[in-house]
Amino acid sequence: MPLRRHRARHRAVRGLLAFSLAAAGLVTAGVSPATASPGSGPTAVVAMGDSYISGEAGRWQGNSLTTSGSRNGTDRAWTGSAYDPTRVYGTTAANGCHRSDSSEVRSAGAIATNLINLACSGATTKNVFRASNGGVSYKGEAPQADQLAAVAAANDVRTIVLSVGGNDLGFADIIRTCATDYIVWYSYCHDDQQAEVDTKIDGVMTNVGKSIDEIRAVMSAAGYSSSSYRVILQSYPSPIPRSTENRYGESGWTRTNTGGCPFWNKDSDWARDSLVPQVSNGLKAVAAAKGAQFLDLRDMLQGREICAKASKQVTSTVPASAATSEWARWIDQNETQGPIQENVHPNYYGQQALGRCLSLIHAQPTGNFTCRNTAGSGTSGMYLTAVS
Repeated sequence: MPLRRHRARHRAVRGLLAFSLAAAGLVTAGVSPATASPGSGPTAVVAMGDSYISGEAGRWQGNSLTTSGSRNGTDRAWTGSAYDPTRVYGTTAANGCHRSDSSEVRSAGAIATNLINLACSGATTKNVFRASNGGVSYKGEAPQADQLAAVAAANDVRTIVLSVGGNDLGFADIIRTCATDYIVWYSYCHDDQQAEVDTKIDGVMTNVGKSIDEIRAVMSAAGYSSSSYRVILQSYPSPIPRSTENRYGESGWTRTNTGGCPFWNKDSDWARDSLVPQVSNGLKAVAAAKGAQFLDLRDMLQGREICAKASKQVTSTVPASAATSEWARWIDQNETQGPIQENVHPNYYGQQALGRCLSLIHAQPTGNFTCRNTAGSGTSGMYLTAVS
């Protein structure tokens, strides 16, 4: 193997080994210290769970191969002379919860007086449970249900939106394995990874259901009736496209070194059309069993995925734009543009799109919906379709 190609692979594997799928974060809008009660006090919408709702990767407006300066305007942490992730993630840049200023709940608009983010990148269901019922602190923070107790006491909580389960299933390991199989081993990942998912998924869905039970227990203890607020459970979008929708060929190094989407066609199709729907359908069943609304996001990034033909990378002549840029963070295998944990998450545009989805379902007090984007439109083009 040529030395240069060997080094490229080494850098790619090193980055992938560091990769970690993240989860969501803490309070991001003013929580009044005063005691409130159901029906009184400032209204609030609360986000809980993992990285897909915490705002991970909200630093990035599309993807650019330029590794210096503002990266052609994609890096919102650029100050003009240095990089300051706190401009995007605030104090949670330090502990890695990465609650961004563009997170779903922050991008949803004026749906409540207080928009509160308790999610943390990398969180699992056990990081949602109350400590008294098996919950585990994470990244120096109390379990999210215990944090919710304080929020419920200080606000009139109307909606709680939850994204969780992906880290329990090992999404990070799946992505790392599939990418390594493409870059190093020239083998497929979908067969053995499907077997891993099948062994875990029932237990994971049980724990997602328990997370909703824990949320309801906290709200009941705070004096809320089940009809005074609602829980919305959401699924996950696919950050990579189907093989026929990938703008880079399967052979060569363009998917790895140019596009940041190092996956075989068969593995891409499995992830997009088998894994993501399997997880979505499982979460939908949990929502139905627990009396929660369901927000199906499986197609939310359609055409906006990493390497999608319908989207473009940002260059010096192609500016960052919600109408043309990718809405998910690529795999930065060389670790040249920020932490690995941002990889394969909805970016700034993706988070804004998620916020639009939340605002739309917030206006629908009942029913389950899927949220999709309008081709060629910005994030305001998101729309809901009712699902049974």
